[in-house]
Amino acid sequence: MHVGIDFDNTLVGYDRLFHRCAVDRGWIAADQVPSKPAIRACLQARPDGNRLWTELQGEVYGLRMREAELNPGAGGFLLFCRDRGIRVSIVSHKQQYPALGPRVDLREAAFSWLDQQGMLVYDRYGLRREDVYFEPDRASKIARIRQIQCTHFVDDLPEVLGDPSFPDQVRTFCYAGGSAGWDAVTAWISREPGL
Repeated sequence: MHVGIDFDNTLVGYDRLFHRCAVDRGWIAADQVPSKPAIRACLQARPDGNRLWTELQGEVYGLRMREAELNPGAGGFLLFCRDRGIRVSIVSHKQQYPALGPRVDLREAAFSWLDQQGMLVYDRYGLRREDVYFEPDRASKIARIRQIQCTHFVDDLPEVLGDPSFPDQVRTFCYAGGSAGWDAVTAWISREPGL
């Protein structure tokens, strides 16, 4: 068994960080619902909304990545896999630099966050740096999932799991929701997926 896990919004949660950053910039009210989709919708309703949202993403995934949170239960799931000898890889679509704002290496910011969490200490979570793949686009991400032969994959985006090129033999799980054709994972639980 080889479990692949997406990084952004699957392993890592950003709701409160997006809220903090948008409030800090004065772009939303403090009483705005602290959820990434709600904040995105609020900003994109403005005439310059796409620019604001793109700039905010660059800040969250770059300069302020260290403030992101491990999704509840994700650490326990990784420990469960480690204790049972189940291989885990992180495979994610992540650009190297933001489209707007300071030129911060987003991949290195993510690796720094993983280091900060102690997640790349093999004896702790069963992961090493070489188990983490940040790919430039969806096609490369799917190709990597195929190349490293994941048997299971967890992602928050149904469009990734439903992409025509996604390998048929991989059992898919849609994190924090679900769509027709995928098992839903509404929270990380300490059990082996699919059993």
